[in-house]
Amino acid sequence: MFDNRLFKTLDINTNEELKVFAKKANITVAKLKYYNQQGLLPFNDDLKKILDVTEMTEIEFKIKLGILDNTILDLLSTHSKEVSNILSADRTSVKLESNHAFAFETPYGKMYQGDCISLMNTMKNESVDLIFADPPFNLNKEYESGMNDKVSEEQYLRWTEQWVLKCVDLLKEGGSLFVWNLPKWNTYISNILNKRLTFKHWIAVDIKFSLPIKNKLYPSHYSLLYYTKGKKANVFNEQRLPLEICRKCSGDIRDYGGYKDKLNPLGINLTDVWFDIPPVRHSKYKTRDANELSMKLLERIISLASNENDLVFDPFGGSGTTYAVAEILKRKWIGIELGSVDLINNRLHDLDYQRTYIEDVQRNKNTLFTDEMRKLRIKRGHWLPETLKEKTVLSKDE
Repeated sequence: MFDNRLFKTLDINTNEELKVFAKKANITVAKLKYYNQQGLLPFNDDLKKILDVTEMTEIEFKIKLGILDNTILDLLSTHSKEVSNILSADRTSVKLESNHAFAFETPYGKMYQGDCISLMNTMKNESVDLIFADPPFNLNKEYESGMNDKVSEEQYLRWTEQWVLKCVDLLKEGGSLFVWNLPKWNTYISNILNKRLTFKHWIAVDIKFSLPIKNKLYPSHYSLLYYTKGKKANVFNEQRLPLEICRKCSGDIRDYGGYKDKLNPLGINLTDVWFDIPPVRHSKYKTRDANELSMKLLERIISLASNENDLVFDPFGGSGTTYAVAEILKRKWIGIELGSVDLINNRLHDLDYQRTYIEDVQRNKNTLFTDEMRKLRIKRGHWLPETLKEKTVLSKDE
């Protein structure tokens, strides 16, 4: 708590000092803690009170907090040479420590164990075609590695900025970056990336069976950011989905009227809201007790944004889903995991059932109706693209 910017700026190092400052400024301790923990600029009246007590200007206070609005940015730009000279004189070189080691390799990939930033510091800039990142969510969750991801919000965001900027460096021009996180954290990550990469999509991925939270809207999606390095992606392989039909009767859910014959037989265009990504629940496809990513999610991302033999990088190994799917889809890959990599190693040397699953996913995309759907619709007399064509031919003959 006392390491966050606000309390550092106010020289508050203990609970007693916090109480003293709160009394001086006539602001409650609870409110000061709120501003500090959330990294927020204090609200109007509270800001004036703090500036009066500290005898700081608003600009000085904002700079100390790292809250740079356009007014401050314009001033920094105007005086950029002087600021640069001050910063250069004050800057000390940081020695990069190596904190990772090679673990194993497969026909397509190399796996490391250790700190992802340490590994990224050794990788060649602009060498990766596709990056997928699923960082810890900072939810006070203990991982199988024994690590607990709960740190202060400020620490988490500082660390986030480090790995995000390294990802930007590693990405080839025209390469794609996907970041999977809670919407809250992805707003901060977007703020970093918007100044460096081209925003493509904020993809909302439906959460199955999430629990309601009191005094909040029902949380129903994870956020998947999609950015490219440069205006146009080197690879964008269209992904199409089958038409959504009634599970019971196999009939249409929507009335397509006279537009049925205009539907693409290869399927419906993929949107930026994904309802069809299942959670990993079946023991056959689940490799650990903790939550893990669906192979269907990674199949879609890797198929969409890369080709065979392209290089895929995932800095947060987890259960190794990215690496397993990349291996099956014949993409080169580099991976790293902070904890043990034994589970990932075992998984990558037993890909048969995972390959079967991926083949099934691929068989059921880029088509308007899956084989199973077609059989049901034929049985119950519902239209198919070829039956529409037959009717058109018959009507012309008449």
